[in-house]
Amino acid sequence: MPRDIPDQNPIDPASVIEIRDLHKSYGALEVLKGVDLVAPRGHVVSLIGSSGSGKSTLLRCANLLEESQQGDIRFEGEPITWKGQGLNRHPSDRAQVTRIRTNLSMVFQQFNLWSHMTILQNVMEAPVTVLGRDKAEVEEKAREYLAKVGIGDKCDVWPAQLSGGQQQRAAIARALCMEPKALLFDEPTSALDPELEQEVVKVIKDLAAEGRTMIIVTHDMRLAHDVSDHVVFLHQGLIEEEGAPAELFGNPKSERLKQFLSHSHPV
Repeated sequence: MPRDIPDQNPIDPASVIEIRDLHKSYGALEVLKGVDLVAPRGHVVSLIGSSGSGKSTLLRCANLLEESQQGDIRFEGEPITWKGQGLNRHPSDRAQVTRIRTNLSMVFQQFNLWSHMTILQNVMEAPVTVLGRDKAEVEEKAREYLAKVGIGDKCDVWPAQLSGGQQQRAAIARALCMEPKALLFDEPTSALDPELEQEVVKVIKDLAAEGRTMIIVTHDMRLAHDVSDHVVFLHQGLIEEEGAPAELFGNPKSERLKQFLSHSHPV
């Protein structure tokens, strides 16, 4: 069943991210062929599908790390403005892109921590240098977020001294320290062995229980089932099926989804 969102954190029906009819090509290769995606405030949306289905590309387009060729993207109701068409289409307002990106923190499959900085310095870097926040206030917040993800005692160590699970939790703390409107996860556990994977899964489940807005690309069907309000199954650049996790996993309609789930770990 979908998780319960605490009563003290009611859902705002407004969407943080809304994507309509999105097309993305790399030259002649069309990866996304007209995709709609909505992430309402306080909801968790999971993207599942086989490799090459377009999941990570869709996430990167939502964060404007990739430029799409057609379709609309809105952040809290504000449309991205474009110039040009097709493969020559680009956002027309770089300041708008920067502002929106600072409100959409992304956690990647690889942890991307700076090796020459301590864990605390890694978490503090973007809020101080990008957002210009007070260093003392950011340090206090950074320590709180590191404690939240269970590595508050690792503030002064180097990334190389941490396990993969601990490094990924540090990356999540770094994303949280930007205090974004939404968190975007791109296969956050796929580089970890099963034991370390569960450390990160627990953190993501805790964040979902807080009512944070998240879009998660994942191969972990149990994670998608347990934390999601809505699950989207992508196949060859299109949405094959979508719905509430209990329905999508418990009563899949399309043959392709049935086949995909039969080869996945059981929920």
